[in-house]
Amino acid sequence: MDRGEFFEVKDLSLAEQGRKNLELAELHMGALMEIRKKFEKERPFEGIKIGMALHVTKETGVLVRTLIAGGADVAITGCNPLSTQDDVAAALAEEGVKVWAYKGETKEDYYRYIGYVIAQKPHITIDDGCDLVSEIHKNYKELIPDIICGCEETTTGIIRLKAMEKDGALKYPMIAVNDNMTKHLVDNYYGTGQSTIDGILRATNILIAGKTFVVCGYGSCGKGVALRARGLGANVVVCEVDNFRALQAVYDGYRVMPIKEAAKIGDIFCTVTGNKHVIRLEHMKLMKNGAVICNSGHFDVEIDIAALKDASSSTRRIRPFMDEYVLDGKKIFVLGEGRLVNLAAAEGHPSEVMSTSFCGQALACEYGVKNRGKLPIKVIQLPKELDDEIAGLQLKAMGIEIDELTDEQIAYLNSWEEGT
Repeated sequence: MDRGEFFEVKDLSLAEQGRKNLELAELHMGALMEIRKKFEKERPFEGIKIGMALHVTKETGVLVRTLIAGGADVAITGCNPLSTQDDVAAALAEEGVKVWAYKGETKEDYYRYIGYVIAQKPHITIDDGCDLVSEIHKNYKELIPDIICGCEETTTGIIRLKAMEKDGALKYPMIAVNDNMTKHLVDNYYGTGQSTIDGILRATNILIAGKTFVVCGYGSCGKGVALRARGLGANVVVCEVDNFRALQAVYDGYRVMPIKEAAKIGDIFCTVTGNKHVIRLEHMKLMKNGAVICNSGHFDVEIDIAALKDASSSTRRIRPFMDEYVLDGKKIFVLGEGRLVNLAAAEGHPSEVMSTSFCGQALACEYGVKNRGKLPIKVIQLPKELDDEIAGLQLKAMGIEIDELTDEQIAYLNSWEEGT
């Protein structure tokens, strides 16, 4: 492990490959690159420290470079022990970025690194899962008066933040970047769908076609996973607790049933709920010999791995991200240690998808600075106009033009007098 005052990464010799991957990501993140050009001219973050706890991937590296181009002093660590791309972390360290991250972090290192980011006394926090914000609120309250705002990337983090707001525990404004249409309807849907299947295939090399694929949770992420699994020929079953989402799944052509019933027939199980112990020991005892279980929610709590381990007669690692548990004489396979399989066993979302997500992060930071001291201390959304701007930037990057309303059409939409 290479150590330095402002970085701790697996191996600095990986930096050249990291730079190549960053270069490739930038090629596919045209919308974010447009924002970088704007930031280079306007320098909105002069004198601003930004502390980040995000998946340290090539796409995140492009966001880091973009914020630095705007004048920010950036410090970053990972937000999941298995999601860091070590070559990217090394490349960022060589560029002088304060970065503490490596794939396979211990729990102790994970929180030590979050502490290092907090020690930089950030004015803005960028979080994926709310661990950075949570740690500041619990143990570093003295920093809160100088924090302009925070930006949250994922559904799980928004759930935690809204719980904090409800309890009166939230002490600085949080921008729900996840709630941008260009995030949760793109990243969660198209990104999670593709990257989850990618992770399953890399971990197992299993044939999806003909399998019964059980998706637990039918939010934006679950919809994407179900769609891609069906596209590869799976028979998809959806498990839900929300009436409307269950109804949507039925209307989308999937079978819907409780997990205790799905457990008996499923070949592959994927949790994407943001909740705890969705797949429990009682369900795993009902599963077929050879069942594959994985999670694509943010935290490793959706599958009760501890209970499975305690009840199993033996465990062993079959492949790098595939563990075998022998339960009542049956083999159950868990992928990526129950952590988000799309980053543990694969490389996360494609760059094009993360381009719009990270446009949201970049513009949220700028929005926070422009409205310093004016934002309410609650979970807020970016204005719809900024979301629309991001979509426009992505269309431009793809070389796609759309129509514009005529003056007559604008007048019609703003009037009420013209009817049948």
